[in-house]
Amino acid sequence: MAGSKGAGRGESRHLSLTVRAERWPIRGAFTIARGSKREAAVVVAEIGDGRNTGRGECVPYPRYGESVDGVISAIESTRDALADGLDRIGLAELLPPGAARNALDCALWDLEAKREGTSAAALAGLGSLHGVATAFTISLAAPETMARQAATARGFPLLKIKLGGDGDIERLMAVRAALPEARLIADANEAWQPHETESLLATAAELGVELIEQPLPSGKDEMLASIERPVPVCADESVHDRESLPGLQGRYDAVNIKLDKTGGLTEALATAKDARALGLKIMVGSMVSTSLSIAPALLIAQEADWVDLDGPLLLERDREPGLVYEAGTVLPPSSALWG
Repeated sequence: MAGSKGAGRGESRHLSLTVRAERWPIRGAFTIARGSKREAAVVVAEIGDGRNTGRGECVPYPRYGESVDGVISAIESTRDALADGLDRIGLAELLPPGAARNALDCALWDLEAKREGTSAAALAGLGSLHGVATAFTISLAAPETMARQAATARGFPLLKIKLGGDGDIERLMAVRAALPEARLIADANEAWQPHETESLLATAAELGVELIEQPLPSGKDEMLASIERPVPVCADESVHDRESLPGLQGRYDAVNIKLDKTGGLTEALATAKDARALGLKIMVGSMVSTSLSIAPALLIAQEADWVDLDGPLLLERDREPGLVYEAGTVLPPSSALWG
């Protein structure tokens, strides 16, 4: 994927910062192996130059030691640096990868696109964005419940099944029986045990599952290098940015790139390029969030092997303007939303 342009120092001067927390109710509940939630807690950063304003949204993730208050504090810590002309290169030196840097990085992309009268895609050296087919996520539940949920989502070309360890074979079988022709991927969120991983992968292969995300806990996944993987295995919690990639070789076949992990679009573009060079396939994902979080990820999704950008569809309502979803395809964002 092409590298970004215009990220050099000295481009931004006297920038102001606004940061706020927002809470967006989820339709029903969203459940994975680590628990359930009923709202998406996001943080929005706005960076202005007096004429234009760029926006970015992030989702603090407790799994990585993040909280809403902590992320807001980290974003606030850049206020003086922004006033002095902080750009995306400087931001990567100032903050580590994570949600706070993601919101700021995406806001700087948005601001630069507005200043230049162009699109973020053009700034990144990409052509015009096209719509991409996205997975729709089926929350972790009893097998029969997941089968019913899957049946209502048959309009999506790809379903993502949340798994949780005990009962996963029954969950996969129930969803497959409900939708014999559907394309399926599954996400275990680190919930499998080493002794059951080979048999679960074999069952997934028999059921035509295309990809299994993060079956084993990050840091305890070495056995993946020594077992047969009849279904490609994708790193999620085990990969964050480019520095994570070398340790994945031999264990994983794909990586799930999320901007909240990489610390923004700038690093996500670089991570995707390096992952391809290592022979890894690309999945692009996100947290449950509004369209403002999802829009920058569509630049990575243009060349991804699997796309999981359904976050706004899981909410009771999205921000306006939001992304448009048509027959399982998410369309490029309007400039009024982002980029």
